[in-house]
Amino acid sequence: MLKEPSPQQHELEMVCLESLVPETHLLRSIDHAIDFEFIRERVRHLYCANNGRPALDPVVLFKMLFLGYLFGIRSERQLVREIQVNVAYRWFLRFNLTDKVPDASTLSQNRRRRFHDSHIYQEIFDEIVLQAMRYGLVGGEVLYTDSTHLKANANKNKYDLAQAEVKVVDYLESLEQAIESDRKAHGKKPLKTKLSEQPPKMKDTKVSRTDSDSGYMVREGKPKGFFYLDHRTVDGRHAIITDSYATPANLHDSRPYLDRLDRQRERFGFDVWGVGLDAGYYTAGLCKGLEDRGIYGVMGYRRPNKPKGYLSKRAFTYDPETNTYRCPEGQLLIYATTNRQGYREYKSNPVHCKDCPLLGQCTRSANHVKVLTRHVWQDCKERVDQNRLTPWGKALYKRRQETVERSFADAKQLRGHRYARLRGLSKVREQCLLAATAQNMKKIAQLLARILGLKSLAALVLQASILAWTQKRVDRKYRRGRLTQATVG
Repeated sequence: MLKEPSPQQHELEMVCLESLVPETHLLRSIDHAIDFEFIRERVRHLYCANNGRPALDPVVLFKMLFLGYLFGIRSERQLVREIQVNVAYRWFLRFNLTDKVPDASTLSQNRRRRFHDSHIYQEIFDEIVLQAMRYGLVGGEVLYTDSTHLKANANKNKYDLAQAEVKVVDYLESLEQAIESDRKAHGKKPLKTKLSEQPPKMKDTKVSRTDSDSGYMVREGKPKGFFYLDHRTVDGRHAIITDSYATPANLHDSRPYLDRLDRQRERFGFDVWGVGLDAGYYTAGLCKGLEDRGIYGVMGYRRPNKPKGYLSKRAFTYDPETNTYRCPEGQLLIYATTNRQGYREYKSNPVHCKDCPLLGQCTRSANHVKVLTRHVWQDCKERVDQNRLTPWGKALYKRRQETVERSFADAKQLRGHRYARLRGLSKVREQCLLAATAQNMKKIAQLLARILGLKSLAALVLQASILAWTQKRVDRKYRRGRLTQATVG
């Protein structure tokens, strides 16, 4: 018999919010593993102490933001609607079923006004990393770094052409000292003007009319347009993110690397002995910086960029004893000078090259002179490149796809990390830090739950083995007649 259902929604029920959230829910694990109370003290100076209306608890405010990144909710208005109907979200925020959820404007206005131009996002991220270190989940011995692009909230076809200064290398002072020493060792006079004294070079660049902080990215195999880059570093032990730093997409990956590496070593006390990087970081300055810091660097192989049909630089053999290059036909290229950019120039004899059968594959020079360049820190590059071929280097580099690349895949697929949610470099940096913090919280909670589960399993196994040993001992004594049936019972 078909029966019409009664309207049960109007019945009065006595329920406990604690019983409505499953024991295996992710938010329970995060709540047990992460201490959020430090946030209140970190932001206390941003609130008035004795005036105004009572503010929303900053711990609740940031936990609401973390919910959005944990579950891939990009809109703050949608986040508030989800909190209103999701029991687990209310439990995590310590809201009752009848408590009013803060409005979305409360989130946005606090983010825009109170926390703008503050370092609270970086401080929260650092504190979560420190908590992971206290749990023993971060080693700080091997670090992996890479970058990924976030599409800016800007139309790639709406831009203005402007003149931008070409930035010189960050390690300019040490490079100029190396150039001066190298020229002196070769009997050359000091340069009249150094690289830092040269007038700045200008180039045409595209500036977005919508988000001027973004950079126009033109990379092989990547989409063209206005993007940001998230430079992320993860620890090799459990892939906990230890640094996240956003820049415009037209900045080379290697530029901020050494400064961010030094920051991690200083902030967290890391004793880094090895790093894994892709081929985009393979520059002379970065290799020299790693060697100066005593760090074992492993970088990917970079294919030579040469015109089609021409001899590659590897076809010329360098002799360190005579400081010369030898071409495939046996002719020598002699050292000529060291330029302001830090490259030694080696030139061939045009008399020999004029009738060379490989001239058409060697140079386009009208005076038949082949010029090769070698950086003053080229030896550092070659030593770092050799690390890639060692057993340690191969094992270290292989872990990249399991650590930093998987971290980016998780961020893009589940945390909305394909797009910049807001406009402006400072807001994108906040987004990157919040996304990285949310990923760290989830990983810490899952790792601790797994470790505690294994400990509980080990305790159960130990208890079972003790009971089994005791039962065998009792059975043995009973068989020998030392115990009566009543005693055993």
